Amino acid sequence: MKDVWTIFKRELSSFFSQPIAYAIIVIYLLLSMVFTFTLGNFIETGDASLTYSFFLYQPFVLMVLVPAVGMRLWSEELRSGTIELIGTYPISLWSVIQGKFKAAATVWLIAILLTFPIWITVNWLGEPDNLAIISGYIGTYLLACTFLAITLLVSAFTRDQVVCLIVASAICIGLVFASFEPFVRQYSKTLPGGIKDAITALGVWDHYLSLARGSFRLQDFVWFISFIVASLLGTSAILSAKRA
Repeated sequence: MKDVWTIFKRELSSFFSQPIAYAIIVIYLLLSMVFTFTLGNFIETGDASLTYSFFLYQPFVLMVLVPAVGMRLWSEELRSGTIELIGTYPISLWSVIQGKFKAAATVWLIAILLTFPIWITVNWLGEPDNLAIISGYIGTYLLACTFLAITLLVSAFTRDQVVCLIVASAICIGLVFASFEPFVRQYSKTLPGGIKDAITALGVWDHYLSLARGSFRLQDFVWFISFIVASLLGTSAILSAKRA
């Protein structure tokens, strides 16, 4: 844990020593506000809930912005060749992966928590189900961590940050729309039932929406955690192969 903490502090400091982290957080907050108070019709509906005015739009914001934060996680090591030296350090590769992931996840935890004025506003205007809102925030953070783990995996393949951003964003977009009902209706018309079910099972939308609605289902937590762990293990396997 000490090794993970060392990497975590170094990476977190690196994130906030560059303007891109601040820029992405500001863009995230602005987009969240715009979606909530304009497209989400938060004021007009008079509904003391954030499910459809705030949480509904989070996947569409995060599926591009999260890869923008994570695209640099391995690029410098791959570009400079220092990835090959990690094995000679008294720190394991798995500790480095955990430290990098947790640092980037902390950036997103801060960004998501900074949307608290929206939560305060809904409590000021009505009497919302705050447990459901907490559930939605948990789902949003798990979604961000999932997209981040995917980006970490893609970043292990390439030293080009732009390529990483494009590929990781494409995968995240695919995960969202794989179980997004309007798209499911379209591809279910042409694909066999088994393939359609397999694609839907890979999608994140249903699991996220369940939490956004305030439903704590074990299967949703299992899906998120399994996807994150699998992506991190995949990252470890790829980097180990590159070092060999």
